[in-house]
Amino acid sequence: MNNLNTVAFYTLGCKLNFAETSTISRNLEKEGLKKVGFDSKADLYIINTCSVTENANKECSRIIKKAKKNSPNSFVIITGCYAQLKPKIISEIPDVDLVIGANEKFNISKIISQKNTTKIHGCEINNLKYNSSFSLNDRTRSFLKVQDGCDFPCTYCTIPLARGKSRSDTIKNIIKKVYSIAKNDIKEIVLTGVNIGDFKDPETNEDFYDLICKLDKIKQISRFRISSIEPNLISDKIIEFVKNSKRFVPHFHIPLQSGSNDILKSMKRRYNAKLYQEKIIKINKKIPDVCIGADVIVGFPGESNKHFEDTLNFIKNLPINYLHVFPYSERENTIAFSMKNQVQIQERKERSKKLRILSNKLNRIFYSKYLGSTQKVLFEESKSGNLVGFTKNYIKVEVPFNKGIKNQEVDVKLLSINEQQRVISKIL
Repeated sequence: MNNLNTVAFYTLGCKLNFAETSTISRNLEKEGLKKVGFDSKADLYIINTCSVTENANKECSRIIKKAKKNSPNSFVIITGCYAQLKPKIISEIPDVDLVIGANEKFNISKIISQKNTTKIHGCEINNLKYNSSFSLNDRTRSFLKVQDGCDFPCTYCTIPLARGKSRSDTIKNIIKKVYSIAKNDIKEIVLTGVNIGDFKDPETNEDFYDLICKLDKIKQISRFRISSIEPNLISDKIIEFVKNSKRFVPHFHIPLQSGSNDILKSMKRRYNAKLYQEKIIKINKKIPDVCIGADVIVGFPGESNKHFEDTLNFIKNLPINYLHVFPYSERENTIAFSMKNQVQIQERKERSKKLRILSNKLNRIFYSKYLGSTQKVLFEESKSGNLVGFTKNYIKVEVPFNKGIKNQEVDVKLLSINEQQRVISKIL
């Protein structure tokens, strides 16, 4: 491939991006390129970008500089959501050689081999194809994409602009991918997408409930985990299914964004606080030992101190176990970008801090309930040299390094919680 021998990847953003980077990586390895670490000197660097927040965009520029510092004569390609939204701006960065949008990101080798001098490729957003993706070898768990795009643009969100309309894989193909993943000794698969509750098989019209029922029968995978799913799309059937499943773990991540009905309406979310509250309480009541996480956006335009306090109190009164907190970030081409009553940056930071403190408390309370108990943990290696893994209900566990239990599900006794919000445990 034009004298390119080595390739390195950097992924920003969500589990979906990790799944797609891994697939692009395997495609290029089949073409003869050797994958190396991003800190290594490489002939080709591919940066898969996110554009959920302004920080992700700034991070992209930083990573480009890092790649060129590692290898000044390297070829740099930018793809992903930021590339789709801002191709011209990215193409004007001196160190960027190619910008590849959603339509062509799985055809990188073909574009390189064409020796086309055009810098921008595949950024047309209409009629996007669906491309299957899953991660392998990067982690103990595999992220499997089952759906892409979104038909319900919230006023703050650029994802529909970056990923197009909602579209899904077929259940037949997903099952095929699960068997391929299982052959690589993967024990857990995380189902991911932009809006997975909106899954609809294009051939059979089967929905997300039908998908998980069929996956539950695949014995080669011991754990399936549902990634972020909208509260209004979690049916009673799904809750009952997870309750009785031996493979789908008791863990839900359910975006809240705000506990104020005024703000939810302004965001154009498709539920109100009452629906969210009822859903969380029902899940907690029905499913023993369930862990529930939530996304929250703070400092949305028009969010007063009272609105924020409403959100804070709303969360405190629900069985939520951890939070992913995002200060509102202005995104061009969204309705919220031109809304009045923008909240000051410093105020957004202060509110974020309060919610993160609350998240730590909720997380510690949840973990404390299980101290002294025996749990099955699936371990993967951590950067600290120890082994870190998760229980089925998403308790993060740490033990001293033991090569024999990496990528294995083993019984441990949960002993204490350390400052990093991990449960120090003893292997049984």
